[in-house]
Amino acid sequence: MAKVAIVGSGFIGRAWAISFARAGHDVRMWDQAPAAASGARDYIAGVLGDLAANDLLRGQAVDTVLGRITIVEELGEALADAVHVQENTPENLEVKRDVFSRIDALSGPQAVIASSTSALLPSRFTDHLEGRHRCLVVHPINPPYLIPAAEVVPAPWTSAETVERTRAFLVEAGHAPLVMKRELDGFIMNRLQGALLEEAFRLVADGYASVEDVDTGLRDGLALRWSFMGPFETIDLNAPGGVRDYVERYQAIYSNIFPQMLRRVDWAGEVMETIEAERRKRLPREELGERQVWRDRRLMALAAHKKKSDQEFGE
Repeated sequence: MAKVAIVGSGFIGRAWAISFARAGHDVRMWDQAPAAASGARDYIAGVLGDLAANDLLRGQAVDTVLGRITIVEELGEALADAVHVQENTPENLEVKRDVFSRIDALSGPQAVIASSTSALLPSRFTDHLEGRHRCLVVHPINPPYLIPAAEVVPAPWTSAETVERTRAFLVEAGHAPLVMKRELDGFIMNRLQGALLEEAFRLVADGYASVEDVDTGLRDGLALRWSFMGPFETIDLNAPGGVRDYVERYQAIYSNIFPQMLRRVDWAGEVMETIEAERRKRLPREELGERQVWRDRRLMALAAHKKKSDQEFGE
């Protein structure tokens, strides 16, 4: 059982705490607002019951997992003897630089220091650190206790040992790490998601499809395959001769479409009136919270199904 420090107890910090505690680690959570950390533990207690009901606690009791999560009042106490530090503070460069300075000074040399940032390159907030070789980004898709993919993004000075230790640590905790060879704006997942969102906004803005048409195309179409296969495996299986055959057959279609995709639509512009109106018609604002709970429970059911399927097919 390793000691893990969670710095920042918002939605992402809480979710990481669940994931690491479920994996058997001793998790200490610190937040500069003590009340926020205490509230996070109460939130976690509520989530663990749903996870147990879906057999997503590795056969452990709720109290066992919850008992591994401790709220501490001092940052140094959270960092003492930690082998992995997961920072989850706001997406603000100066905040990150300050927090990483404090973590680097207070943590032992054995600790990997990872940020959950979804947008900031690790080189922008670790360049000034003495221990910058042990710093990198580990960016999850929220919530990481249900969605295993996590991006491992090194800065130019992150050591190969740090990257490998982080990859192995995540795998042991049940994650599926995407190890980038070098840093890039948007990393991998937000670049893929961004490309899809750009086209979704264009289709609605230009009057080709409704918001629900686009959602239906993903929910009841592409996402059914993408829930267990990536895009390269998808096309590899979509032509008799595999991926090369697919490209020879269909690349011309995408070559024709691509020039039409080079014009941006302002997401916050006129199209937002259409998108928001359609979404609020289907889901009133006051029901967003209830639907978010529904989403997480559906994700739990999907995670349980995938777990069972992987066991049956030996994956």
